[in-house]
Amino acid sequence: MARKEQITKQVILDSAFDLLRKQGMEMITARKLAAHIGCSTQPIFRVYENMDALNDELFDKARDFYENFYVNYKKESAIPFVDLGISYIRFAREEINLFKLLFMTQHDNENTMYDLINGKDKGFVIKELRRVHNLNMDKASSLFMKIFIFIHGMACMSTNGEFDLTRDEVSNTLSEVIKNFIKNQ
Repeated sequence: MARKEQITKQVILDSAFDLLRKQGMEMITARKLAAHIGCSTQPIFRVYENMDALNDELFDKARDFYENFYVNYKKESAIPFVDLGISYIRFAREEINLFKLLFMTQHDNENTMYDLINGKDKGFVIKELRRVHNLNMDKASSLFMKIFIFIHGMACMSTNGEFDLTRDEVSNTLSEVIKNFIKNQ
């Protein structure tokens, strides 16, 4: 009877994701991953042609994690983009290494920051834009860009400890700024 594989593709991917969340993408090497799993590098390269192939799947898993994070975030604000912003900032604080991978590194044309924050096929941004009353569609892109620059700045500040506002303070700040952006669109 053939011996059953113990180090499966799922074990490798889940272990790599665990390392990514704890230590960051730069720590994902074949040797470090093998040590984390408790095996040699051979099972990794039996499953993956190279580390780039693993990294591609790891990126997709991180993207899916972010989307689920936002979908499961309790929406409370009547003001468009406030909940998206609070969730994004919270993600940056709680999942700093995933945030850095997704939103602070350069990607290909199919994984722009807009694509990532909008959700693969979920349309998070589109749904928020639809909530803006009397939105001039010619100005929708510009409106989102202004809002996102502000939200992204707050999120980046939270990754290095420079941002210690409470959830209510973040909500109030976002509400005020977003209302002004919408009013002046």
